[in-house]
Amino acid sequence: MSRGMPSMTALLGLLAIAGYQNRDKLAEMLKGAGGGGSSGAQPGGLLGNLGGMLGGAGVGGLLSGGINELLERFNQNGHGETAQSWINSGPNKDISPPQLKQAIGPDVLERLEQQTGLSQEELLARLSRELPTAVDKYTPDGRLPAA
Repeated sequence: MSRGMPSMTALLGLLAIAGYQNRDKLAEMLKGAGGGGSSGAQPGGLLGNLGGMLGGAGVGGLLSGGINELLERFNQNGHGETAQSWINSGPNKDISPPQLKQAIGPDVLERLEQQTGLSQEELLARLSRELPTAVDKYTPDGRLPAA
């Protein structure tokens, strides 16, 4: 299943690399990566790899698909209640790096490590810190973003 869930993997990779604070810049970069033109401003390297995983899905598709895939994966691995707390109104439940590793699975974590060049420990530390806030922000009123 390591090739499945590309939107979730791309979303997690982007959050791990640049963090939630740079989400607007990332959105602009991904819009450029999804376009067919050659403006010379397209990201290469790390962000290019992650943008390429989207296959032109765009930022709306990344958010909608990524969060849906995240919920599915968390539910399958026993952490659905935690992820749902990030979407629902009310306090967000924290997730520790070991819990996050179990929730996303070793296949996704391995792919993120390959795509980002970050160690699994660094990925888990960054994502356990950024993911609850990011999902909460992108699901206002408890609804998933439109594609």
